[in-house]
Amino acid sequence: MYMMLSVILFIIGAVGVMARRNTIILFMCIELMLNAVNLLLVAFSRLHEDSSGQVFVFFIMAVAAAEVAVGLAILSMIYRNVKNIDTDHLGNLKN
Repeated sequence: MYMMLSVILFIIGAVGVMARRNTIILFMCIELMLNAVNLLLVAFSRLHEDSSGQVFVFFIMAVAAAEVAVGLAILSMIYRNVKNIDTDHLGNLKN
């Protein structure tokens, strides 16, 4: 049950990453994929009665929080300079 839900959430997140151009939606889809992996780790941890999966979930959540903080800071600086956060227009930053 939880494994199927995790797979569905991960697929929704992966399709969102591939299909969307807005970087905030990209971050949300990446978070959805990370939460799907967390759900799967907890499900396997409960299935095998081992708490190591739940420890990994704690570290993944900490890394995800840091990723969001740094990513939103970078996005706010890009928006301040370019006035757009669409990924198609971010290729112009190379010049």
